[in-house]
Amino acid sequence: MSDTTFIVRLDEPGEGPRLAIKDLIDVAGIPTTAGSRAVADRATPAAHDLAGARAAGARIVGKANLHELACGATGFNPWFGTAVNPLDPALVPGGSSSGSAVAVATGEADVGYGTDTAGSVRIPPACCGVTGLKTTWGRIPAQGIWPLAPSYDTVGPIARNVGGLVQGMTLLEPGFAIEPWSPSVVGRLRLTADPHIDAAVDAALAATGWQVVDVDLPEWQSLGWGAAPILMAEAWESDRRLVETAPESVSPGTTAFLQMGKAHAEFLANARQAAEEWKRALRAHCGRPRSCHARPHARSAGPGQPPADRSMGRRRAPPGGCGSRRGGSGSWTLRVTSALRLAVDPVTVVEPGAELAR
Repeated sequence: MSDTTFIVRLDEPGEGPRLAIKDLIDVAGIPTTAGSRAVADRATPAAHDLAGARAAGARIVGKANLHELACGATGFNPWFGTAVNPLDPALVPGGSSSGSAVAVATGEADVGYGTDTAGSVRIPPACCGVTGLKTTWGRIPAQGIWPLAPSYDTVGPIARNVGGLVQGMTLLEPGFAIEPWSPSVVGRLRLTADPHIDAAVDAALAATGWQVVDVDLPEWQSLGWGAAPILMAEAWESDRRLVETAPESVSPGTTAFLQMGKAHAEFLANARQAAEEWKRALRAHCGRPRSCHARPHARSAGPGQPPADRSMGRRRAPPGGCGSRRGGSGSWTLRVTSALRLAVDPVTVVEPGAELAR
């Protein structure tokens, strides 16, 4: 049991599922630190919980650690320590919802709450051998969450398996139920990827019995770039006051990440226009009743970036943490579960060759 998994441990009584909540999310009576010394020094106890988990019988076991200010994909935190990957302590736990994934993987929690702006409820489970669900933007209200990029911020569950994710969704969304729907035709978007991962995705899709058709999105390179400037500029607006008023309490890597957003602000109008054109292109392509699916790849590049040999789960983090984000882009996930549900999310990756600093 690692002391770096949680920022605050709790011991609530009861028989309900044990819940680890990322310390970006308010829990009534507990200060929210966002994994940041600058925030922790000023934090006061939260007035309300994010959702009715306690009312549903959940036992909150603690506020889980995270990458500082949720500004990175490694889980590196110079103030509260870096949560230990239970599969291999030499590897990063993933970020930014590192502690939530580690708590579930080590059996300290049945369900973890994470937030996801650019992969943060997907990357840590992938690194730690558990499962995460990125929910549709806006489905879970974001009140009571320290913001990173409000245009992308979401809340989702982490669990050991899909059954645990269903349990997590019932805590986040009272009345949640699985839709009695299954696709018959699945569109496969192929990106530059490690051949082993490509083959694993193909094998998983083949095992379903669905009809799988390749999808071509020529707008991927020309329009998909817009997400990164929006994310970066909004992150700067969310946390700039910390950098400006308490620079000694924000790590150099996180400061550098946030200041990149300051530089991106001038591109914001064009980025939003590109994002809207990208959504229209996707809706036009996926307007037929089918499911389009592209998994995050260990070797891939974001729009406008050359392919690189990157292996998210098998690389060590650089000491600066956020410096590995390359402006918030890396691999990208396209997920369309029907003609009415559509999301494009940047997923950051870790550069190879750097050692994890603890």
